[in-house]
Amino acid sequence: MADSDSMLARYAQKRNFETTPEPAAHNQPPRRKKGAPSFVIQKHWASHLHYDFRLEADGVLLSWAVPKGPCFDPKVKRMAVHVEDHPVEYADFEGTIPAKQYGAGTVVIWDRGTWEPQADTQAGMESGKLVFQLHGEKLAGLWELVRTSKPGDRQDKWLLFKKRDEWARPLSDYDVVKALPDSVVTHPLGLLEDREPKVTAPSKADAALPELPAAASAPLPAKLEPQLATLAASLPSGGDWITETKFDGYRLLARIDGGDVRLFTRGGHDWAARFPVLVKELKALDVKGAWLDGEIVMLKDGLPDFSALQNAMDARTNRDIVYFLFDLMYLDGLDLKKVPLWARRAWLSALLENAGDHLRLSEAFDAPAAAVFEAASGLGLEGLMLKRRDAPYESGRSQSWLKAKARLRQELVVCGFTARGGKDGEIGSLLLGYYDDAGKLHDAGSVGTGWNSRTARDLWGRLAPLEIKSTPYDVTAARARRWSRRASGAERWVEPHLVAEIEFAEWTADGVVRQASFKGLRLDKPARAVVREGGKTSAPARPTAVKITHPERIVDASSAITKADLVHYYASVAERMLPHLKDRPIALVRAPSGISGELFFQKHAERTGLPRLTVHERALWPDHPPLLSVDTVEALLSAAQMNTVEFHTWNSTVERIERPDRVIFDLDPGDGVKWAHVQEAALLVQTLLGELELKAWLKTSGGKGLHVVVPLTPRLGYAAVKEFSQAFVRHLAKTIPQRFSATSGPANRIRKVYVDYLRNGVGQTTAAAFSARARPGMGVSMPVAWEQLPELRSGAQWNVQTAREYLSFQSVDPWADYWSHEQSLSNAIKRLK
Repeated sequence: MADSDSMLARYAQKRNFETTPEPAAHNQPPRRKKGAPSFVIQKHWASHLHYDFRLEADGVLLSWAVPKGPCFDPKVKRMAVHVEDHPVEYADFEGTIPAKQYGAGTVVIWDRGTWEPQADTQAGMESGKLVFQLHGEKLAGLWELVRTSKPGDRQDKWLLFKKRDEWARPLSDYDVVKALPDSVVTHPLGLLEDREPKVTAPSKADAALPELPAAASAPLPAKLEPQLATLAASLPSGGDWITETKFDGYRLLARIDGGDVRLFTRGGHDWAARFPVLVKELKALDVKGAWLDGEIVMLKDGLPDFSALQNAMDARTNRDIVYFLFDLMYLDGLDLKKVPLWARRAWLSALLENAGDHLRLSEAFDAPAAAVFEAASGLGLEGLMLKRRDAPYESGRSQSWLKAKARLRQELVVCGFTARGGKDGEIGSLLLGYYDDAGKLHDAGSVGTGWNSRTARDLWGRLAPLEIKSTPYDVTAARARRWSRRASGAERWVEPHLVAEIEFAEWTADGVVRQASFKGLRLDKPARAVVREGGKTSAPARPTAVKITHPERIVDASSAITKADLVHYYASVAERMLPHLKDRPIALVRAPSGISGELFFQKHAERTGLPRLTVHERALWPDHPPLLSVDTVEALLSAAQMNTVEFHTWNSTVERIERPDRVIFDLDPGDGVKWAHVQEAALLVQTLLGELELKAWLKTSGGKGLHVVVPLTPRLGYAAVKEFSQAFVRHLAKTIPQRFSATSGPANRIRKVYVDYLRNGVGQTTAAAFSARARPGMGVSMPVAWEQLPELRSGAQWNVQTAREYLSFQSVDPWADYWSHEQSLSNAIKRLK
């Protein structure tokens, strides 16, 4: 290995530390901290995108530039060019290296952790072979670096590849570079080995019960808090997980102490007296003392049915209720909470072998989670539970249990109601809420469907005695309420004691549920325990499992983009794209034979329509066919799977379909217009809008031009908004005729920018942010900051293959304030006249 001082000298010679934010080299290498040496992989977008792979050794970072990044497939060997050593402080560097400096561009930390050399590092560098174990947030297992260059070669070239072990995966199954493109500083993941531990469970052929070395002798606990699951953002892509049904019922923990059986709800209430049949069968188990965890359900046509369970709970007899058991935390003097889950389940299975008909083991599925999730969705099940195979039992919420919901559903607090038809006696709607971590009650919107007249009367009887004079909310979704259709004064408030199970389509940007349906009251959970699942500021993300048919089909021959590339692109930007799509009527551009074949628009539901899209009967005129909207990740990916390339949206939402909440100016350059003139045109449009006291946001079109978008408070109708946009464009063309045209048609815009105002008419659409375009190269419409305008090279600067990599370097959303910015056209209309 070369002398470290000389290698750091090379590092210093290439950099001007008065200009670059990179850390300076040390005169003396720093003393390494105790513990395993660190590694870091920095994603570096300089003249080209590459990955800098760095291993800490002897006070420096040994460094290689890996153009394509690492790969878990042992068959794929990636070129790695050995470069100068870097100081250990460089492992913490994220930032932008200024132009004209060595390595100018943006750097993010793509992965980090520790590494274990399998032999002497210096000897390995000299011989040209390093084998090592990685413990990172994205990488794990054994890896190898092998030198391929010869003495005297201009570059010191090596190969980086994965060794065959339990972490190896074929590239066709998993591309870690595409699957996890973001910085681990801004999007921390935790160690991969903790998220997806590789634990070998006993084979099915081995009938012997496992040993329990982690069990501890202990008296039977009087109380035990249940373990709770975290809402999954996506299905686990690997690792050792046990997959079970997510039951649609009530959680109960069973405590057996000789002949005494207790059945505890999550709130700690003993319901043993309600279920004598279950108590009898639990008493009959061959056990002296135990704690078991499970869920009671009612089966209808073989599937759990929550409504049927509620009816059974209210009935005098509930002999048909089934208790599905999935965990065993204590058994005959042994505390099993630290025993791995697979071993606890093995003992639970043995315990239930001769149990009564109403006690059943929650079976695990021996199939990939994605396939099981699709099947569960098709059957109408609530979703799946995914549990780390080796995890201990942890009271409280944890990441080792995940819940993947096929249908968005959660408990919400009942905070008020309205009367059906304005008359007392039956509930018309329930007003909902949830608590945050600080104990404040948030408005969550309302639900007005999901019950019959009998239930409406029952709810009235429960809520009327709880009525209070003022709202119980600490935080009100003011915008949602102001635009709601509730009659003034119709809302009546109650003490927030009752909890309802609600199924809904999505959380809105205002933090309320949309398209909600009532499923029943939760008698087993206190209101104060109800929090919003999936975080305080973002909607719970649903798992993104989709089967791609004909993934190899070429969509764009000019760039060799396949159908799989397109679907994976939309999956990668779904979280960013959905706010621009949901609740808006949509037009889809579909390309069954690729973009060079026949393209067709779809705006309405048809016999050959798209699954999972929302169908809206409401329109602006009679007999108009139902409109479609893309409101979920599944709908977005389903549309892409059905050969949708472009997504175009209306300027209004379905809820207020007659009143646009934005106006769009499409800057379309004619023949002979240079790109600099398009940039200048955008600035002129922004300036004039500013003079009218209107703030605008910018995005590329994905084609030749740019889109300038002005958010509006939805007060005026389409006619007034279109009239304003037409007057605005005509004013531009009249004031600067050498630059702008207000008339469509190629002959009218030669060497001019046509500003299309027609997109602001009723039923007109514009390509949504992040939508791909059905043009050679498949550019995408990208939201950008106005400060980026001078740096743009075209309206199709990013495409399906490069857009997600660009986004992985962006730490700030340039449109973050767009959603909360309200402004009216009234004054602007007066000033244009």
